[in-house]
Amino acid sequence: MGVKGEIMNRSKTLKLCIAAILMALNIVMSSFSIPVPGGHFYLNDIVICTSAILLDPFYAFMVGGVGAFLGDFFFYPVAMFVSLFTHGLQAIVISIFSRRILKNHPVLASGLGVFIGAVIMVVGYSLGRAFIYSTPEYAILKLPYQILQAVIGAVVAMILCWKCGLKKLYINKHSK
Repeated sequence: MGVKGEIMNRSKTLKLCIAAILMALNIVMSSFSIPVPGGHFYLNDIVICTSAILLDPFYAFMVGGVGAFLGDFFFYPVAMFVSLFTHGLQAIVISIFSRRILKNHPVLASGLGVFIGAVIMVVGYSLGRAFIYSTPEYAILKLPYQILQAVIGAVVAMILCWKCGLKKLYINKHSK
């Protein structure tokens, strides 16, 4: 194998390891919650949005969707398929925006992506709760906390990736 092949393999290995660490972090963050009226408040959206800004859509889905699915599988299995679909779609959309939309304005593209991802998360979980518990009232009760969770995840991810330089660090490490 030549030097170029070794560099490509190292890059793939690094990307896989980063995705695995972020997925594990998502699972851990899915296990800790703050009790609120009508359920729990989670901080795993920070991990989901951050990974979606950094990673390509496939790895973003694995971290966001599959990671949230596994977190629910271990700790709260009733909602695991809602998490797989909702967080998976959220992560894919954020990743696509961050990588392919407005390439000359990556911060704006990521901002649009996390905004749309937040809407996907809030709507997906509201519909999922209404379906799982057969009551729209329960979903409405939880709505303010879902919005807060989405906003915190989006804002902290943007700060981590763009103000703290995580995106630049990832690109520099990934491109070597």
